[in-house]
Amino acid sequence: MRCFRTTPAPAAVLVTTFVTAALAACSKGPVTAAASPPPPVSAGSSPSSTPSPARTHPFTGAPGGADGPVLAVKIDNTRSAKPQLGLRSADIVYVEQVEGGLSRIMAVFSSKLPSRVGPVRSARISDLHLLPQFGRPAFAYSGVQSKMKPYVAQAPLLDVSQDRSNTGYTRTGPHAAPYNLYGTPQQLLARAPGASRAGDIGFRFGPAPDGGKAVPSFTARYPAATLKFTWSPGEKRWLLTQDGRADRAGEGGRVGGATIVIQRAHTTRSQFHDFLGNYTPLVQTVGTGGATVLRDGKAYDARWSRLSEKDGTTFTTASGAPMTFATGQVWVVLVNDGKPTTP
Repeated sequence: MRCFRTTPAPAAVLVTTFVTAALAACSKGPVTAAASPPPPVSAGSSPSSTPSPARTHPFTGAPGGADGPVLAVKIDNTRSAKPQLGLRSADIVYVEQVEGGLSRIMAVFSSKLPSRVGPVRSARISDLHLLPQFGRPAFAYSGVQSKMKPYVAQAPLLDVSQDRSNTGYTRTGPHAAPYNLYGTPQQLLARAPGASRAGDIGFRFGPAPDGGKAVPSFTARYPAATLKFTWSPGEKRWLLTQDGRADRAGEGGRVGGATIVIQRAHTTRSQFHDFLGNYTPLVQTVGTGGATVLRDGKAYDARWSRLSEKDGTTFTTASGAPMTFATGQVWVVLVNDGKPTTP
């Protein structure tokens, strides 16, 4: 299997090295996310034995721990696509910068599946740097730049895109194409029977750490988009307002999460660009950097670390202690580590 370089830019050499390592590992068999399962319960345990801790889902910290197969779906995040369907059921919502200073979403599902999700849009090179931490997940999208197709083919994922088959996809709703394509997660996962199941990707859940600063809201900025998260004491989560408009879910209610991670990662120019000549950003999610973690109405200064693409990302407080997340949906908003920039 050929390894690939994602960008000629010198700043991205480290990232490319890690991609090469991850894809080389793929030739030796499926990469699996590291997990530490709870100890098994012995059938012969006596009533006086200490019970095993309740299993929780590694993506949300919620009890029950249905570690189902992982499905990642690319979803449009512009005004033309609103309201989106299915986002409220996602375990993790990644927000990435794309061409023109806008943003796009990769939603990750495992613990529960919505009946429909979308609008489904095209993949980006930064997706291929995020996905290896999930092992060999199913990846749903519609369209990819022709120069990027060989890299998708080499990546450790199961391609359930519309490009390969219309099974699991339908065009519906009030929007015109391309903003009217929706996926049915159950059918998409049926196309990927070998998809990896949820495992440890570095997230830690529990009571809030000491410190933090009470904040009513926090705004993440891209060159051509703003995402403002406002704490709702009633819903006990952060509600999203995008570009000055309350972001509402297609299935009802507001879009938002229990924990919002503003992860500052160096953003460079990849070798890919759209038909207008706008270059695709490459977000370097391997390495270390700063972050702001929002939970329970507070903002915490944090650090992130990811050793390689097959590894998850760990978060620590300013003191070096694990940065615990609130139970529930996690948003990871990837912004440049300096001011907003269009590479």
